Amino acid sequence: MIDKIKSIFIIPELRSRIIFTLCVLVVVRIGAHIPIPGVNGEVLALAFDDLKSGLFGLFNTFVGGAFSQASLFSLGIMPYISSSIIIQLMGSVIPYFQRLQKEGEAGRKKITQITRYGTVLLSMMQSYGVVAVFFTKSDIKWAASCE
Repeated sequence: MIDKIKSIFIIPELRSRIIFTLCVLVVVRIGAHIPIPGVNGEVLALAFDDLKSGLFGLFNTFVGGAFSQASLFSLGIMPYISSSIIIQLMGSVIPYFQRLQKEGEAGRKKITQITRYGTVLLSMMQSYGVVAVFFTKSDIKWAASCE
C-alpha cells in the first residue's frame, strides 16, 4: 500500500497535480474561516439559528457552513456550477454555442473561458443577493452592523 502511494509521487505531472489540489483545498478551508469585514460572526450565527430549516439552511449546507459564518468564500463553487449548466443548456439552443461544441479543442477552450466569465457575473449577482438579504432581515442587519 505504501509502495503504491510512493509510486504516485514518482510521476512528475501527477505529483504536481496532487500538490496543486492540496494547496487549493488549504486555501479554500482558510478562506472559509476568514470573516467578511464588518460582520459580527457570533451574532450572525445566532440570527441564522432561526433560518436553519429553510432555504438558508440548504444553501449553508452546500457551502460547508461558510454562509452562516459570513466568510469570504461563502458562495462556494455554486456560481461556477450554475454558469457551467447555463452554458451547456445554451449549447442546445443557441447556434453560436452549438458551433463551439463542434469545433473540438479550440471550441472547448472558448466555452471554458465563457463559463469563467459567466461565473464572475453570477458571483456578483449572488453576492448582491446575499448582501440584500443581510440588510433586509432585521436580525441579520443588526448582526452585520454590530462590529
